[in-house]
Amino acid sequence: MAHPDFGPISPGEFIPLAEETGLIVPIGQWVIAQACQLLTQWQQSADLAELTLSVNVSARQFYQPDFVESVLQQVATIGPVANHLVLELTESLILEDIEEAVKRMLALKAHGVRFSMDDFGTGYSSLSYLATLPFDEVKIDQSFISKANQGDSSREWIIIEAIIGLADKLRMQVIAEGVESEQQQQALLRRNCRAFQGFYFSKPLAQEAFASLVRTQRV
Repeated sequence: MAHPDFGPISPGEFIPLAEETGLIVPIGQWVIAQACQLLTQWQQSADLAELTLSVNVSARQFYQPDFVESVLQQVATIGPVANHLVLELTESLILEDIEEAVKRMLALKAHGVRFSMDDFGTGYSSLSYLATLPFDEVKIDQSFISKANQGDSSREWIIIEAIIGLADKLRMQVIAEGVESEQQQQALLRRNCRAFQGFYFSKPLAQEAFASLVRTQRV
């Protein structure tokens, strides 16, 4: 988020305040609406039309009584590219009420929306969650990536390999978070991880700058 006086403000600063005040719910609704509008705009560009867009969802927002209905209202505006919208949920969110969470996920997946398990490997992580919950992709927490840089045979690499292997068998996309060097990327590539997120590729960008970066990479 960019403040007119203070410049860029990291999510780590404003999200806790939004959670505390309850503003995270209207902010979250606005973000999903903006995401759907952006996906519609991207359909007008050959360079951007195939991109997906991920949105983090808080527990307070996800468990609102009208969450599914409000998302479906926005998804109706993008129709055939609803599967380009990915909602990111943390495992702690799912654990609050697994039965209800799965019910809501399936209701949205029926209309094309996809789901990603964010920060996998923290908290109460269990590989069994990947087999029982209706996720389309899993994001390996950046703490594993940063520690795994210590050596190819580290404990973290063993865990990373297990996540990648199981996700592959379940036909889930795997994304490595916090990739900050070519060494990390190459080590992940050797383990059949093909999608990455981190400062090695780019710092956070405004919409126009991001579109320019994508076009540049595809030249």
